[in-house]
Amino acid sequence: MNYVYLLRCSDDTLYCGWTTDLEARIKAHNSGRGAKYTRPRLPVELVYYESFEDRHEAMSREWKIKRLSREEKLALIRSTA
Repeated sequence: MNYVYLLRCSDDTLYCGWTTDLEARIKAHNSGRGAKYTRPRLPVELVYYESFEDRHEAMSREWKIKRLSREEKLALIRSTA
């Protein structure tokens, strides 16, 4: 399975990424082994994710989410609450 996810960082910014192991990736982020962006913004919290069978679908969705405005990303997060 492939996942696209949004994290809320400690400074209230949002980070989007994709992975094949969501739980391990969140642990990596929170241990400082994640993305360069999240390292100084720990801890991070998973606030949204989508799952895909195909890696290319997940990567395409990540690209689209990264181009959303902050308000659009927050609306996406709220839509799952």
